[in-house]
Amino acid sequence: MQATNYSDFRKNMKSYMDIVSEDFEPVIVTRKDNKNVVILSEAEYENLKENQYVLGNPVNKAWLDESKRQLEMGKGKIREVIEDNE
Repeated sequence: MQATNYSDFRKNMKSYMDIVSEDFEPVIVTRKDNKNVVILSEAEYENLKENQYVLGNPVNKAWLDESKRQLEMGKGKIREVIEDNE
């Protein structure tokens, strides 16, 4: 994660936005009185929101935890993906 001050961000906004959108690298913009902001790509933001929704549901979280436990116990299976040529 990169950090920059407000003045530098304003001068180099395009390059910072390119870093955020192309490299999925959040940028912290530091401001007076520690009122900092974090710049994220839209894709990263949507991913965070989806994870928050999924993990916020106790049933989904329990299902994921059980799946993880089974995988860690060696009960996972590797399957070959079959391409659909339609």
